[in-house]
Amino acid sequence: MMGHTYHLKPRGICRGAALTLVFASVLATAAATGSLPREDDGGTEIKTRSVSSTVGSVDREEIADAVADAEADGKSGKDAAEEVVSRSGDRWGAVYDEREYEEFEQALDGSYTGVGISARRSARGEVVVTGVQGGSPAAGAGVRKGDLLRTVDGRPVEKRPVADVVALLRGDRTKAPEGSSVVLGLSRGAHSWTTTLRRARLSPDPVSVRRLGPSPSSAVLIKVAAFTKGAGTAVRDAVDEVPGDAGILLDLRANAGGLVTEAVTASSAFLDGGLVATYDVHGDQRALYAEPGGDTGRPVVVLVDGGTMSAAELLTGALQDRGRAVTVGSRTFGKGSVQMPSKLPGGSVAELTVGHYRTPAGRSVEGSGITPDVRAGPEAQQRAETVLSGLGGGS
Repeated sequence: MMGHTYHLKPRGICRGAALTLVFASVLATAAATGSLPREDDGGTEIKTRSVSSTVGSVDREEIADAVADAEADGKSGKDAAEEVVSRSGDRWGAVYDEREYEEFEQALDGSYTGVGISARRSARGEVVVTGVQGGSPAAGAGVRKGDLLRTVDGRPVEKRPVADVVALLRGDRTKAPEGSSVVLGLSRGAHSWTTTLRRARLSPDPVSVRRLGPSPSSAVLIKVAAFTKGAGTAVRDAVDEVPGDAGILLDLRANAGGLVTEAVTASSAFLDGGLVATYDVHGDQRALYAEPGGDTGRPVVVLVDGGTMSAAELLTGALQDRGRAVTVGSRTFGKGSVQMPSKLPGGSVAELTVGHYRTPAGRSVEGSGITPDVRAGPEAQQRAETVLSGLGGGS
């Protein structure tokens, strides 16, 4: 709750991180993974190892040996690597081929190949278009929010997981390039039709801002879809432009993560320096700190749900632990582990868990998530606005 502020400086923690943490969402599969880049400047791979019994028991050399043996036998090195990672018990370990990892990095830069549609499963089991990006192929074809997506390339999608539907739209499984075509079957009321779209390289805006009422002193909603490159600065700029003492509703629902450095930058909009999170790499304890000079006066409420993951949980935990915001919604996902990418023979990349992060008060997020101060379901935003108004944040 609002009030007490923690300024923790754990024993043995050195200020500043030598590495850039990445808690990245693989948007096509709606899964999140956190990773660290290789530590050196010369391109030599880090040899990762387990840091505890909870982080898996596979290292880079074991995977590399499996890849080499498989390729020597004329088999798929990537398949062999995936089998080793799967056996290791590393929940967040993953293996990417070169193209998949390129897409992964492009997603972190805020771009992806697709048609510009976001979707969800309705209570009736239908796939509903929840958003259409402006200027995208879908927008150009007249697809609208609320349309029902029936088929992709002739395949019914009603019984498919939404993550699979998104993968079909992006062409992930066929490695479809920019400019490739995809046929959508849609319906709107009694009208049904098909349309052919060409995939494009898209760069959605990760941060959107709107006022919640007609008055200049009305609270402002800042929605962060993902912590891709530039999102942290965009949040900070948005906070700087909020007039007077108007409150802020920071919406992190369905935010599957992104760059931790961006989440730390975003935290600097609300904190006057101090600890954001601690983390370990192979047992070596380190810490992340906010920059001084943030706006610490105005009321802040953070909206979260089960889709709030990773970097978004890191930011939520920092604001909650340090008494800077009231959190409203449902328990967050619980992704608090750190991965490190390592290049394998043949060009594929393995991401293996090497540690975990903790909130300023020392709470682990992995597997448990963050419990909001005020629990709320479908009415979460309305409840959050009421809480914000009660804190003097406008209406």
